[in-house]
Amino acid sequence: MKILVNRKIKRLFCAVLLIIAAFSIFSVACAAMELQHAAVYVLLACAGMGIAVFAALYLYFRAQSRMIENAAAQIEDYIAGNRNARIECDEEGELYRLFHEVNSLVAVLNAHAENEGRAKRFMKDTISDISHQLKTPLAALNIYNGIIQQDADDAQTIREFASLSEQELDRIETLVQNLLKITKLDAGTIVIDKAEHNISEMMGKIETQFAYRTEQEGKTLILSGDDTATLWCDRNWLMEAVGNLVKNALDHTAQGDEIRITWRAFASVVQIVVRDNGSGIHPEDLPHIFKRFYRSRFSKDTQGIGLGLALTRAIVEAHNGTIEVDSELSAGTTFTMNFLIPTKL
Repeated sequence: MKILVNRKIKRLFCAVLLIIAAFSIFSVACAAMELQHAAVYVLLACAGMGIAVFAALYLYFRAQSRMIENAAAQIEDYIAGNRNARIECDEEGELYRLFHEVNSLVAVLNAHAENEGRAKRFMKDTISDISHQLKTPLAALNIYNGIIQQDADDAQTIREFASLSEQELDRIETLVQNLLKITKLDAGTIVIDKAEHNISEMMGKIETQFAYRTEQEGKTLILSGDDTATLWCDRNWLMEAVGNLVKNALDHTAQGDEIRITWRAFASVVQIVVRDNGSGIHPEDLPHIFKRFYRSRFSKDTQGIGLGLALTRAIVEAHNGTIEVDSELSAGTTFTMNFLIPTKL
């Protein structure tokens, strides 16, 4: 019986049985010995038994009442704002099971409150970061438009500052698009359409994409890997992730430097590595480079918006992969992405 799981109820039950047994034996003994006034003794024994049972029940229910009052006080304390309030439930039984469930509910509510707090802080920081990122290009656009209005008759000035305005608008568009992509990836609203794709072919497309820039900047993009290696991935998203790493490498390398994309397929993992021999990342920045809008105080790049690496990590994680970075100042940076090969059952 579940009711007898609780030790206190067991003790009460045993105590009542012992009382009844003791007074029953006493009554039977009185009757057997044919004592004078035996009926009176039996009646007194019954009365004593009733009093003893009542006393045992009173003590038990008083203890239960105090326990429930304590539980109610803890619940009121929690409602008042004490997130550490808990009900003691170190015994077994239905009532203690209820207390345990209340404690579990409190833990869940605390977790939800903590998550909500983090979400609010994240939203506040994100809005602040977006405002900061938009402030510079919007201020520049305002200045450019003012100059164009002042020199409305100078075609050369109009063309020059119209081009600069277009660059700032492109910067704003890139910011908005990357934010939307990261948000959708984090929310899981984007379906990663995986299929088996040839890695060499995808990396070749990336090489073509950056061919003009590498030529203009006097840099070299080198591909190296197994031409037959394949990866189960969403082609467009993966190419964007690798492309962001290549762009980051181009932003932090000088004329004559090299950027290498290598890939290998192991027994259970496909590895894609983007390595450069550029300026490297300062040790203080390494733990933070995948954070949104992170801008290093050591970086000379003033045009970046700090979303490329965050987007890359979101894409890699959406593929159930991992990304790591290793860097040394003046020696270069290496980004390593690992993707599990699906097991065929």
